[in-house]
Amino acid sequence: MADEFRWGILGTGGIAKTFARDIQLLEGHAVGAIGSRKIEKADAFATEFSAQAFGSYEELVHSDVDAIYVATPHTLHASNSILALDAGKPVLCEKPFAVNAHEAESMIAASQRNSVALMEGMWSRFLPHYKVIREVVASGELGDLVAIYADHGQALPPEPYYRLHAPELAGGALLDLGIYPISLTFMLLGDPDSIMASSQKTASGVDAQTSFIFSYISGVHSVMTTTLEVRTPCTAKIIGTRGRIEVDSNFYTPTSMRVVVDGKDSIEFPANYKGHGIREQAAHFAQVIRDGKLESELMPHFESLAIMECMDEIRYQIGLKYPFE
Repeated sequence: MADEFRWGILGTGGIAKTFARDIQLLEGHAVGAIGSRKIEKADAFATEFSAQAFGSYEELVHSDVDAIYVATPHTLHASNSILALDAGKPVLCEKPFAVNAHEAESMIAASQRNSVALMEGMWSRFLPHYKVIREVVASGELGDLVAIYADHGQALPPEPYYRLHAPELAGGALLDLGIYPISLTFMLLGDPDSIMASSQKTASGVDAQTSFIFSYISGVHSVMTTTLEVRTPCTAKIIGTRGRIEVDSNFYTPTSMRVVVDGKDSIEFPANYKGHGIREQAAHFAQVIRDGKLESELMPHFESLAIMECMDEIRYQIGLKYPFE
C-alpha cells in the first residue's frame, strides 16, 4: 500500500459525493476511482475529484484502489460489498449495513472467506464527541445508566425522496434514520434483552414513523423514535443516577453537547469541527487495513449483525416486510 490511501467509490449518489468531498480534508487520502453502471455518471463524478472513471462496478473493484466505499441504495449493499470482497478489496459499506440479518451474515462470511476487511459505515461512531460520550460513560461519572432518549426525524416527502418511500428499495424511516439512535444505544448498552415497537405506515406501505424501546435486564431503557414526516429535534440524552449527557441537534453529526453531573458545574463541549465528519470513519478503516485486521473494534461485525437482527425484529413487530424478502 502506498503512502496515499486511494479510495474507490462504488455509486455516484449524494452520500458518495459527501464522502468524496470530506475525504479531501483528510491528509494522505484521495479518491482514486469512481464506479457506476453508467460511464457518463462516473465521468461526471470523476471530473470533480480528478479520479479514474469506470462504467461498471466489476471494473472498479478490480482496479488498483486500496479500499471500496459502497454508496449504493440499501438493496445493493450486500451484493456490491461481496463483489468487492471477492475481488480482494476491503469494504467500507454505507449504513445500514444491509437490509436484513441474512444479508449481513453473507457479507461477514465473504470478509472472513477472503480474509479482507469489512466495516459498516456508521460514521457517527468515529466522531470526536462520540469518543467523549464513550469516555464519560466508561468513567462512571454519570453513575449507573438509567435511560437513553434519542430521536431522528426529517421531513422527507415522496417527491423528491422516492427511494425512502419505495418498498422495493427497502424504504422507510427505520433503516435510513432510525439506525442512528439504535447505533448510539448499541454503542453504550449493547444488544437489548427485549424490544417493543409501534409504527404508522406511509401510503406506499413502508414505515412513516416508528417508535421503539430497548429494555435491558439491568433496568435501563432506551426510548427512540424516527419519522420521515417531520423534522424533530434530533437530540439525545444519556441519563445516569448521578448525571447526564445532553447532545444537541443533530446528535449524530459534529455538534455541541454538555455533561451535567450532580453537584458540579456542567462541562460544555462546543461544536468546533470542520467539515461534514464522514471522513473520520475512512481514517479509522484505513488503519484497520494497515494493521492487518478484518474488522474494527469500534464497529465490529457482531455488532453490525446484532443491529440488523434488532431492526428485523422491529420490522416484524410493525408488519413491515419488503417484497424481495
